[in-house]
Amino acid sequence: MTLSVKKLATAVGASVALMAAGQAAAEIKIGVAGPMTGPVAQYGDMQFSGTRMAIERINEAGGVLGEELVAVEMDDACDPKQAVTVANRMVNEGVRFVVGHLCSSSTQPASDIYYDEGILMVTPAATSPALTERGYDLIFRTIGLDSMQGPAAADYIAAQNPERVAIVHDKQQYGEGIATAVRDTLEDKGVAIAMFEGITAGDKDFSSLVTKIKQADVDYVYYGGYHPELGLILRQARQADVDATFMGPEGVGNDGITSIAGDAAEGLLVTLPPAFDQKEENQALTKAFAEKGEDPSGPFVLTSYAAVQVIAQGMEQAGSTDPFEVADALRAGTFETPIGTIEYAENGDMESFEFVVYEWHADGSKTLAE
Repeated sequence: MTLSVKKLATAVGASVALMAAGQAAAEIKIGVAGPMTGPVAQYGDMQFSGTRMAIERINEAGGVLGEELVAVEMDDACDPKQAVTVANRMVNEGVRFVVGHLCSSSTQPASDIYYDEGILMVTPAATSPALTERGYDLIFRTIGLDSMQGPAAADYIAAQNPERVAIVHDKQQYGEGIATAVRDTLEDKGVAIAMFEGITAGDKDFSSLVTKIKQADVDYVYYGGYHPELGLILRQARQADVDATFMGPEGVGNDGITSIAGDAAEGLLVTLPPAFDQKEENQALTKAFAEKGEDPSGPFVLTSYAAVQVIAQGMEQAGSTDPFEVADALRAGTFETPIGTIEYAENGDMESFEFVVYEWHADGSKTLAE
């Protein structure tokens, strides 16, 4: 592997710092960056729950290379500017491995800083393909891509033989990206797209959008974005007697959609990772979460757990805590995690990942869609 001068200087600088301290570090810092505040903090709760459990269990088993993992947690509120601030703070804290960020729009600018500073990042939730299209060799994921999730949603919609579909997005990297993937797949399948329109994240009044949807007389409405806006759109659409079936990505699949939309959430279709917490081999882990009063069923809990695992296993396989050597080990190896066996492509994306279509219910439960 060829290192840039800057990266080589970073690696050498870290080694010199350790030598100056007189001994190897007694602990390995794992940065965890995600939303503790803001409209999607519920997803951050999942991320921090999963990473904390993984760090605790790894330490109980003896740590990594004889050293203890220590979490350095920071709130980026899923805001790109705050994410840059957090990334710089991680650098100042001497963090060399990060689990995060969560939102694609925050992950991308933060990852620029991590790459420049020689920090390895594993995101458990950011699905934008753009993150791994830049040739950065220190970026990995434990989640699939919009280019996987979008077609899964579109395939389901197309199988229902709709006459017309409306596609709406929040104009952000994640929402518009996945909406575009759905649109392109549907068009390839010959499904008529009646409208492709963006809304502004944070808006509350969607009456004009609802009117357009109603006038378009569509069978399905696909929404790319997060639950706060879709919850309001759903509620206002049902009040206006729009009877189309709504569908969205994993960014809408949580209890927040139910609390906002109420009965209008009934029948919403959502693409999510499989129910990893229900796998037989994960029952001891599921019980460990339950004993802490935590819910492992959220879409990003076990992907976050797995992100810590692959970092830890990468260190073990590399026999090193150097991020570049660990990155080489991640690309060369396979890793057993609660979300399955992970194998990485050269660009840091998982070789395979499955998204499943669920039907949401007004009581907050979900069932596999037929």
